[in-house]
Amino acid sequence: MLAPCMQRRHLLLSSAAALALPSLSHAAPRTEGTAAAQAQAMAAGRLTAERLVQDYLSRIAALDKAGPRLNSVIELNPEARAIALALDAERRAGKLRGPLHGIPVLLKDNIATGDRMHTTAGSLALADLRVARDAHLVQRLRAAGAVILGKTNLSEWANMRSTRSVSGWSGRGGLTRNPYALDRSCSGSSSGTGAAIAADLATLGVGTETDGSIVSPASICGLVGLKPTLGRISRDGVIPIAHSQDTAGPMTRTVADAALLYAAMCGPDAADAVTQAAPDAAGQLDAGLIKGARLGVARNYFTGFDEADAAIELAIAKLRELGAEIVDNADLPAATAYGDAETLVLLYELKEDLGQWLKTFAPGHRVQSLADVIAFNAAHRSQEMPWFGQELFEKAQALGDLSTPAYREALAACAKGAREEGLDKALKAQRLDALIAPTGGLAWLIDPVASDHYGASFSTPAAVAGYPHLTVPAGFVRGLPLGLSFVGPAWSEWKLLSLGLAFEQATKHRRAPAFAKRTVPL
Repeated sequence: MLAPCMQRRHLLLSSAAALALPSLSHAAPRTEGTAAAQAQAMAAGRLTAERLVQDYLSRIAALDKAGPRLNSVIELNPEARAIALALDAERRAGKLRGPLHGIPVLLKDNIATGDRMHTTAGSLALADLRVARDAHLVQRLRAAGAVILGKTNLSEWANMRSTRSVSGWSGRGGLTRNPYALDRSCSGSSSGTGAAIAADLATLGVGTETDGSIVSPASICGLVGLKPTLGRISRDGVIPIAHSQDTAGPMTRTVADAALLYAAMCGPDAADAVTQAAPDAAGQLDAGLIKGARLGVARNYFTGFDEADAAIELAIAKLRELGAEIVDNADLPAATAYGDAETLVLLYELKEDLGQWLKTFAPGHRVQSLADVIAFNAAHRSQEMPWFGQELFEKAQALGDLSTPAYREALAACAKGAREEGLDKALKAQRLDALIAPTGGLAWLIDPVASDHYGASFSTPAAVAGYPHLTVPAGFVRGLPLGLSFVGPAWSEWKLLSLGLAFEQATKHRRAPAFAKRTVPL
């Protein structure tokens, strides 16, 4: 659930991004599917859920397992076709579960499914684990008629194992590659979801985030990504890092699809008390909300790469043209003020929360605690630690429980830095509807020796505050996607989605990847 930029967010983008991106023949012309268009085709009898599932399975075989070999899907659901056939029968009988009826969805492999698939967080320690029941969000998706097509690869353990990790790599799943440039990272930790949805291997994708793991890969893979307010979507069944920041969210090719998937996953859950205290999640998209919206530019979070920042300046000009009131240089402090406190909170909560998840969803399994995972990795070093270690796990294991004063002090420092002196102050001082900035830098070269090389990130303030964060495609720099972020106060998802919709409709920046083989000449 951690984007790599959360750990070392100030490194500069590799200059190799300046090279042209050649394309491969695998990028055959194709109209990317949207949930609304597919639902309309099914309603008209031009398409069935079973045919749609078969189409995506064929595409996964051609692009993920062969061809450019994205390696984004870690496991396919052996029941997907049967589920689709049953949903087609329901449609013929006049029973529709909702707008997702028959629509294929890919889930990140840290989300529990009580079926024939495994739930592993990409770790060989859990490679044989089948859990007894679905996560709450999966229950909701099935009830809404979605077809769970499979699970996606991720940065192992949601990128909380090492400060020198390689995004998109897991011991179980191997390395996921960016469909826009195969020698570049798709960020993480929702790497497989980002790559798969960008390559149109399913209609919809679900990622998870603790800090940046939805919005960073969405931005780098040319997608819409929404990290909701903490408590909007139940955390039940999601392999955790930290209950104070973890959430699932949609990763899609359009804002409208993100809204549909978000609405389907929202809802109170007795197993997650914070969701029961959340206000009503009902809402709707309204691109007209852009007119008169006050948007503050968070210049502290620009990338420092002139071409990327120039693309964001064009985006700001477009928002102004659409009727938004731009408040330049909104006073949002850099996240470095509370970065150490955030790391400490995550380490403390990891030890406690992971142990609880294992006892709940993996009773009787050989791995029942963080200590067990550490021991497994040490015993299987050649498979689990060929590129990087587990020093973050070891630091977490050495800490005390959640009653420790150091933990309580760090948690308070996070709330003060990200909320009171951060987003709350910036939003209220200028009466802002949202803050805007580049989501982060461009995709960096994959480097298993020196690990990830990434630039700036705007993920941390919303992640630590628990507030919503939307990224939408803002264009391309030297052939690589760049995202524009909208961050608002708690429970403002529908407003952010509406602002993003207006920008998306006016710019139409999204374009399908061409599977460039490399960006550095031999």
